Amino acid sequence: MNPFSSAHRVTNKFVNQRFDVQSDEASVLADIYDPLKNIAIWTRDLDASLLTSIETLFVETSSLKIEGDVTPESAYTFLMRRLEKFQCATALSAEIAALVDMFCCLFDLDRTGLRLATLEHAMCPRFHTDKVPCRLVTTFRGTATQWLPHHTVDRSKLGHGNRGLPDHESGIYQNAAEICQMTEGDVALLKGESWEGNEHAGLVHRSPELHANEKRLLLSLDFIG
Repeated sequence: MNPFSSAHRVTNKFVNQRFDVQSDEASVLADIYDPLKNIAIWTRDLDASLLTSIETLFVETSSLKIEGDVTPESAYTFLMRRLEKFQCATALSAEIAALVDMFCCLFDLDRTGLRLATLEHAMCPRFHTDKVPCRLVTTFRGTATQWLPHHTVDRSKLGHGNRGLPDHESGIYQNAAEICQMTEGDVALLKGESWEGNEHAGLVHRSPELHANEKRLLLSLDFIG
């Protein structure tokens, strides 16, 4: 199935409605094709041995940033070459390669843009939407991505509409209790503004504020071209 297909256009009747879907089954990610869904979350617990090896990564290096275009066939080798000096190399490379395979299979892609990085501060601290069809995000370690249910958002407060005010003062949401948050290990597909039929309805989300001395390991996968 193609996210750019006119079959996925949203009728005027539902233009102001978008919903989330969550499950502990990986198959939930396919629900992103539902025109009324703008986030699909696979809730999961990471393997204990993988978590332990990732913890050592923050001891072994102060900073990690890996970016590149990969195919399902090349992802594992691509990552192993860049992670080979770290204890987590084999387990983390295999884990990410499996996600690359799922992402490319789901969207019938030959390749995807991969970004794996350690973060010490919020990369995108303001609520925003992405100018992409769809993005996969998962936090392997640390505080995970925050997002707002579509019906709670005042989209006029996005970008310059916030008049320079922080999110909690801009009026983009009315109550902090409306803010939803993924958990460590969750895999989410975030539908963006460039998914046909989803214009002005991309998921509103932001990077979380990190605690003092906290580090985060974040993976994102994107469409290319």
